[in-house]
Amino acid sequence: MGGWAIAVHGGAGVDPNLPMERQEEAKRLLTRCLDIGISALRSNLPAIDVVELVVRELETDPLFNSGRGSALTENGTVEMEASIMDGSKRRCGAVSGLTTVKNPVSLARLVMEKSPHSYLGFSGAEEFAKKQGVEMVDNEYFITQDNVGMLKLAKEANSILFDYRIPIVGTCGAGAAAMDSPLQMNGLPISVYAPETVGCVVVDKEGRCAAATSTGGLMNKMSGRIGDSPLIGSGTYASELCGVSCTGEGEAIIRSTLAREVSAVMEYKGLNLHEAVDYVIKHRLDEGKAGLIAVSKEGEVACGFNTNGMFRGCATEGGFMEVGVW
Repeated sequence: MGGWAIAVHGGAGVDPNLPMERQEEAKRLLTRCLDIGISALRSNLPAIDVVELVVRELETDPLFNSGRGSALTENGTVEMEASIMDGSKRRCGAVSGLTTVKNPVSLARLVMEKSPHSYLGFSGAEEFAKKQGVEMVDNEYFITQDNVGMLKLAKEANSILFDYRIPIVGTCGAGAAAMDSPLQMNGLPISVYAPETVGCVVVDKEGRCAAATSTGGLMNKMSGRIGDSPLIGSGTYASELCGVSCTGEGEAIIRSTLAREVSAVMEYKGLNLHEAVDYVIKHRLDEGKAGLIAVSKEGEVACGFNTNGMFRGCATEGGFMEVGVW
């Protein structure tokens, strides 16, 4: 075994004009999450515990699009989703449509461990959360003033806003920016591409891989929309070979079952982790825009994206540590 390794992400797709202050704020959060994960790994916590611990931290901080600070639906509410997977036995849990659960990733783990199912959504997931005694809050807890303002822009533009935190700069206004955008989702125009889903992948000292992903989805999304993050094999996957968490254009990730593809080409084509990540980013996204982080049972860590950038950080037991945006 090559020792433990960990990677975190805060979303693929970054505005080229992202203010330096915003970049540094993101790097500080990613570094803090890496430090939390490294400390846990040095204390011999299993990989599944570490990914939950790190994603909970990301959900609690409003900087990225998960938990508190989640993107708003067209109705001005928050509908969150998350998933988690333990690669050693390929156990998994996922949730969608959460409106009052403070930490969706922890409910996903409870679905995995305390229910006979793999995926619960909306009122059923909320009822399960109450029975499990998880921390619940009012929906208003998740809503920030930044998101209220960006939802207004999205409605004025009659578009889904991926980058829901960064105002669209220019004299033409948000509406024109959205209509002029060459980017599309399922044939429909979208605006600046910068989704900020969060995720974590870990391999521990025993070579056990795990992955977890959490998101609020798209700003101004239709109520009831489900993205790739809670879909096992698409946004999240872990096996005995690797752990993967994806971010980006959800519909493209779903079509390509992107996370599972990394494990599949390692298994069936004999590629190593870096080769597998490079292969799926180049050959499985078609015209979609996305990124992913991954670890292998050998203690390798890798990331790949075909967007301007991806908020990411990674570290290994051998002392390597990196946090980046571009």
